Amino acid sequence: MRILITGGCGFVGSNLAIYLKHKHPRYKIFALDNLKRRGSELNLNRLKTAKISFIHGDIRILSDFKAVPDPDLIIDAAAEPAVLSGIIESTRYTIDTNLLGTINTLEYAIKKKAKLIFLSTSRVYPYRLLNKLKTTEKASRFQIAANQQMDGAGKKGIKENFLLNGPKTPYGATKYASEILITEYEEFLGLSAIINRCGVIAGPWQMGKVDQGFLVHWLASHYWEKKLKYIGYKGSGKQVRDVLHIEDLSNLIDAEIANFQELKGQTFNVGGGLRNSTSLLELTQLCEKVTNKKINVGCDSKTRPGDVKVYITDNSKVTRLTKWKPKITISDTVEDVMNWLRTNDEFLKPIFT
Repeated sequence: MRILITGGCGFVGSNLAIYLKHKHPRYKIFALDNLKRRGSELNLNRLKTAKISFIHGDIRILSDFKAVPDPDLIIDAAAEPAVLSGIIESTRYTIDTNLLGTINTLEYAIKKKAKLIFLSTSRVYPYRLLNKLKTTEKASRFQIAANQQMDGAGKKGIKENFLLNGPKTPYGATKYASEILITEYEEFLGLSAIINRCGVIAGPWQMGKVDQGFLVHWLASHYWEKKLKYIGYKGSGKQVRDVLHIEDLSNLIDAEIANFQELKGQTFNVGGGLRNSTSLLELTQLCEKVTNKKINVGCDSKTRPGDVKVYITDNSKVTRLTKWKPKITISDTVEDVMNWLRTNDEFLKPIFT
């Protein structure tokens, strides 16, 4: 099996590559990355140690794919993943990476007759519709009510048949446009693909920021005693996301590779689920516990465009078809990231501070 992972030096791509190589030493894995994101260069030695071939290239440039040996499978983990990308800055890089990059990847997949596993996002679901969900307010979080009027929504979270019409943020829109193109390539050009709409993913080697990788950002800010603030929803810190450990995602991808023929053509919602959800307020308490530090968390009551009060992944479909379930709890994820920060304090501190 020859596998190309685009975005192979990113958090998701590098961890996937190392996980698959460790489990399947005979796989030949190639990591393509432009090393734009700060911290991605730190993964070069990890990939080299794992005997994974690194190729310096950019999915926005079709000719860069020429350096890649013909793959049997492409895992598309390349993206500009920040939710605020294209909102507070130019949309051009987001569109070129998340849409033009997908087109180049699809063209390459067709040319090489390679299968595709595409990592999409829960941000394909319109934020205004998500914010219309019935919720209740508890002491430390907002909670999705059981009796919802919209299809695809319930107490367990959001299913794949949730409505898709409406603004999503430029990031979500480019990923959804990519999904649409994938289905067209499947229908008319012979592509075989699986789409995973991932929620929040976390774990070691994630260089978390405010709008992408919030769990690592929150924990690192406690560890190095940086300023934080609750943004939106009256500064309550009660907005909620579910969190999936990168090892659980890697385990799912491994299962999808093994059962590709049975699963091709499917789109799955993939996340930590209700059991592994947290509000920022609750995450603060977890961070205080593992760091033994308490910092002053400020408040900004203004809700930003595109913000979502509650998002929980309903994994029912992917669990039904693959028997996969997340195994790592959110508490264990926080502990795992804390151990990584502490162990690598010296070279991580300049990145996070």
